Amino acid sequence: MSPAVAAAPRCAVPAPRRGRKPAVLAAVLASALALSACGGAEVVSRDAGFNDPAEAHNRRVHGFNKGVDRVVLRPASQVYGTVVPGPVRGGISNFSDNLGLPAAVVNNLLQGRIEPAGKNGFRFLVNSTFGLGGFLDPATDMGLTEEDTDFGETLHVWGAGEGFYMETPLRGPSTVRDTVGAVVDIFLDPVNSSIDRPESNYVLGANGLSLVGDRYRYSDTIDSLLYESADSYAQARLLYLQNRRFELGTEAESNSDDPYDDPYGQ
Repeated sequence: MSPAVAAAPRCAVPAPRRGRKPAVLAAVLASALALSACGGAEVVSRDAGFNDPAEAHNRRVHGFNKGVDRVVLRPASQVYGTVVPGPVRGGISNFSDNLGLPAAVVNNLLQGRIEPAGKNGFRFLVNSTFGLGGFLDPATDMGLTEEDTDFGETLHVWGAGEGFYMETPLRGPSTVRDTVGAVVDIFLDPVNSSIDRPESNYVLGANGLSLVGDRYRYSDTIDSLLYESADSYAQARLLYLQNRRFELGTEAESNSDDPYDDPYGQ
């Protein structure tokens, strides 16, 4: 394992696992939530471990994302975490995760991974039937942990390179491959295509509350990255790429920088 991949779990980020939510916390939360803007930094070549030709634009998006976090998401998460009891927050998060399993099954099959597809399918069946629609998680007690995946990983399995780094509004750190994957996932998800209004609004609300709940749960880590880092854009970029590559097993693409070093320091 490369030094960069080994470094990822020792960051102030939950150690990666196959399920994506904890594994890429800095990428999904600190990313989807928002990151601070710091201007004037140079573009670093792929030799340094990443390809960021649109860094100036990415940093502007980064600043917008941080504003959304500061004004909307961060205060909303504090209210949500204070007012809503922990078991209820956990149930909503379970429900949201359960709704994502059919899309994971589709991607597992597109990747030719039959065993994870069966595991995710059975997990969805168990939690939907015996877990009150997914609010409870009896499948985990049965050893049926989630085998999370997405179309970005499917593209990776099919041989597509990650492309250059990009920060997208609201969603945060990404690459060309993962951004394309996120768009395709919307259309691949059987839940999106099978549920009409008003039920689809409930699904959207559950997904939003789950995100807010995650922001509350990992508030110390996210706040440290967004508001205490010398250059949170550079830190988030490095953490995202390290964790994503670790997750996909593309260790050769990683670099040996420490995520808490200043990548522009001398």
